[in-house]
Amino acid sequence: MKAIVVTDKAAGLAGMKLTERPAPTAAINDVIVQIHASGFVPTEMEWPSTWTDRRGLDRTPSIPGHELAGVVSALGYGTTGLSVGQRVFGLADWHRDGTLAEVVAMEARNLAPLPGDVDFTVGASLPISGLTAWQGLFQHGRLQAGQSVLAHGAAGAVGSMVTQLAREAGAYVIGTGRAADRQKVLDFGANEFVDLDNDALKDIGGVDLVFDVIGGDIAKQSARLVRAGGTLVSVVGPPVPRPADGLAIEFVVETDRAQLTEIVQRVRDGRLRTNIGAVSPLDDAVAAFNPTARRRGKAIIRVGS
Repeated sequence: MKAIVVTDKAAGLAGMKLTERPAPTAAINDVIVQIHASGFVPTEMEWPSTWTDRRGLDRTPSIPGHELAGVVSALGYGTTGLSVGQRVFGLADWHRDGTLAEVVAMEARNLAPLPGDVDFTVGASLPISGLTAWQGLFQHGRLQAGQSVLAHGAAGAVGSMVTQLAREAGAYVIGTGRAADRQKVLDFGANEFVDLDNDALKDIGGVDLVFDVIGGDIAKQSARLVRAGGTLVSVVGPPVPRPADGLAIEFVVETDRAQLTEIVQRVRDGRLRTNIGAVSPLDDAVAAFNPTARRRGKAIIRVGS
């Protein structure tokens, strides 16, 4: 099968290569999925799981990518809940070969049914962005109607999901980004926009929940904005400093079939819009992940017809 592989951590995205790899076989409780579309997060090149297995041993050459939409083509021994020929989408295991390939083997529990009226490209754009936003807001942030949310990177794949889900839940959302992102952030539903290059974060006052996807100095400034009893949620490392009278939670997104089902239903009925950027075929994936201009939206690789 065709696949994108990486072998050299120091080379980063530039070290990606399109090559032929043996097709995977299904282990117990696995399914084999013929991939039609795949998503990719550039920071995967920095994740230990891209390079080593759960024992810490080198697993290169490895296939990156963890988001996918496709069709089940085979079942492993003992696999239940899915059937051959079924359309699915989901999030592949961090420590196994991923989804920038024609075929992937993964645990059935990491997949959810993809309704027939949802395009594979849309399905592949949802798992990491949608689940990260959902879990950060509702599991870790315990967001309630009437609260205020500071959503960093609100024009990005995760931030735009955070904005939409928070607004649907009845929150007041302040989205941040660069000046050029203003209209996009507002179009995704933010009540206000803060230009991180030119506006002062401290001027927005206190908020109940900060959703941080940036880290660094922005995270430090944001910690001071969390109201008593509020929460700073981060996906980019332990928040330092922590809010004086609130919680600071760092988390790694986890797969969840029920949450994926909730997310895709919101896409179907128009409550949630995807934020898809460039869509490229697998043969052009290496170039797509090494752009000459700033990425906008979620990059998707079309694998099958």
